[in-house]
Amino acid sequence: MPVQDNESALSSLSREELLSRTRARIDAIDEKLLALLNERSTLSREVGRIKADDKSSIFKPQREQEILERLCSRNTGPLPEDALRSIWREIMSSSRALQRPLRVAYLGPEGTFSYFAGLEFLGHSARYRACVDLPAVFEEVNATTCDLGIVPLENSLQGTVGISFDLFLKYPVTIQAELFSRISHCLLSREENFSDIKAVYSHPQPLAQCAFWLRAHLPGAVLIPAESTAAAARKAAETPGAASIGNGSLANLVGLNVLAKRIEDSPGNWTRFVVIAREGEQNKLGSLPLNKKPLVSGHKTSILFTLPDKPGSLSAVLNLFASHGVNMRKLESRPLLGERWKYVFFVDVEEDLLREEYRDTVLGLSELCNTCRILGSYATGPQLDRVWEPEDAVDADN
Repeated sequence: MPVQDNESALSSLSREELLSRTRARIDAIDEKLLALLNERSTLSREVGRIKADDKSSIFKPQREQEILERLCSRNTGPLPEDALRSIWREIMSSSRALQRPLRVAYLGPEGTFSYFAGLEFLGHSARYRACVDLPAVFEEVNATTCDLGIVPLENSLQGTVGISFDLFLKYPVTIQAELFSRISHCLLSREENFSDIKAVYSHPQPLAQCAFWLRAHLPGAVLIPAESTAAAARKAAETPGAASIGNGSLANLVGLNVLAKRIEDSPGNWTRFVVIAREGEQNKLGSLPLNKKPLVSGHKTSILFTLPDKPGSLSAVLNLFASHGVNMRKLESRPLLGERWKYVFFVDVEEDLLREEYRDTVLGLSELCNTCRILGSYATGPQLDRVWEPEDAVDADN
C-alpha cells in the first residue's frame, strides 16, 4: 500500500483502534524480547559450565563496562541512556546469578545507602548480606564468605570515610570497581503532618546534612542519632510522633509516609563507593600480569604506600608521576596503625598502571617506597543519579 494511502487509512481509525494496533505491536515485540533474553540466559549458563573449574570472580567489571559502552554508542533513541544502562545492569545481574550466586556484603541493615548503591550497580539478582559495621564487610570478603563488598570511601560534603582507608591496611582486598551515588534525603514518618513530629532519628551524617532544613521546618523536634538510616527508619516506624531521614525507598521497606523529599541543605551531595574483592596475585608488585588493553571510559589506579622518613621522599614520588605523564586525582595521608607519628599514603591516579607502558612507573614507585600496594585498576565509575521521587511528598525547594 502506498504511504499516502496507509496514512489515510490510519487517520480514519478511531483512537481505540489505534491504541489496540499499537499495543498489539508492543506485545509482539515483548515476545521477541522474551525469546532473546532466554537465549542470552542459555548462553550465560554455558559460560558458567565452561568456567566451572575457574575459581575467579564471576563479576567482570571491565567486560560489563565494555558491553554498556558499546550499546550506548549504538543507541539512537528514544530510549534514554540512563534507562538503557539500568536495564542492562539487571540483565547482567541475572546472567551472573545463572552462572554462580554472587554474594555481596554491605553496611546494613537493609535500606542503608550502601544497600541501595549495591542494588543500583550490581542489580537485584545478587545475594546481599547485611553487616553490622564496615570492619565486618571487609572480614566477610577477606574470609571469602562473600565475593564482593560495597564500601563508602568518601563523601563530597563530609570528606573521607577514614575507617575505610584504615581497613585497606588491615585486609588484603582489592578495588574492583567504583560508583558515585547521589545522596538525597527524605523525611519519613507514620505521621502525616510536620506538626505531629516530636523527634527525628537518623545517622549523624544525614542529620548534619539536613541541619538548616530541620531548623526551619521542625525547630521543636529532638534530633536523635542512630547507627544507620535504615535503623532510624525502623525506630521511627515503631515510635509515635517520630520521623527519620533517609533514602525515600525506605518508606516501602518499613511502611512509612514520605512527608518531604530532597531536604538536604546542599544538592551536591555524592558518595563514592568502591566494590572490593579478595586480593589475588595480580595486584602484587612482584608478579604483575599487565593488562593488554585500556579500560573504557577513563580509568584509575588506587595505591597505598609508605615512605622513608627523610626529606624529599614524597616529592620524589610526585616527580615520578609527573615525569611519566601520570595525573594524580587524590592524595591523602592516614596514621599508620600501631606506629606513632608514621603515616601511610593513599593515591588515586588517572591511568591504568597495570598496562605495559607503565611498567617502569610501577617499578620506580616500588624502589622509592618502603612498602607499596596497588589496590586496583578500574574504570572510572558511573554517576548513579536516580533520586527517589514520591508523587505526593513536599519538595524542599518549594
